[in-house]
Amino acid sequence: MRNEPVPDHNLIREVEQFLYREARLLDERRFHDWLQLLTDDIRYWMGSRTNRYPKSSKAIAILHPSRYDEDDRTKEDELAILDEDKSTLDARVARLDTGMAWAEDPPSRTRHLITNIEVEFGETKTDLKVYSNFIVYRSRSETEQDFYVGARRDVLRRVDGAWKIASRKIVIDQNVLLAKTSASSFSLSSKLVVSATSRGARARRRRLRCGTRRRRRSRGG
Repeated sequence: MRNEPVPDHNLIREVEQFLYREARLLDERRFHDWLQLLTDDIRYWMGSRTNRYPKSSKAIAILHPSRYDEDDRTKEDELAILDEDKSTLDARVARLDTGMAWAEDPPSRTRHLITNIEVEFGETKTDLKVYSNFIVYRSRSETEQDFYVGARRDVLRRVDGAWKIASRKIVIDQNVLLAKTSASSFSLSSKLVVSATSRGARARRRRLRCGTRRRRRSRGG
């Protein structure tokens, strides 16, 4: 194992405080302030995890073990839940300002818990690689409640003496998001993400209702 330089305690503490402040801005719905924490060239990407059998599994037959990939995380060249840049994130926040974002009226309440923070030096003198885990609790109206759990891999860049997020790659541990709306953005803000999974959840509910009606008709016949 190579002996690589390690950031000192003060730098690690500085990064921790940056991430904690970001979480507070999101929980307080200060989205315009949150946008100021992002670089102009940010890539904001989120994938999920799939169900993969290990190569040693006896439950399935693998015809070409050398071509079988056990990694259960979404690849960057595969369909992601999110693949955003600064302009699309700006547009999401602007939409909230219109008062026409009905899925978030009244708004969600969120609490972001950030933990397991690791800091490494980046590819350039101004960059840091930062790893962290998160839990996001979301509640809305009287009974809606959701949890999101996963890991983040960030690149922080020093810009004019302040840290900004230049890249964020998120992997959520859930295979399927069952929330009615995934309005909790995985930086994580409540309301920035309009997730395709919410449409999938609605489609599943429609299929369940159709199946129930068919069973009722069959019993009645």
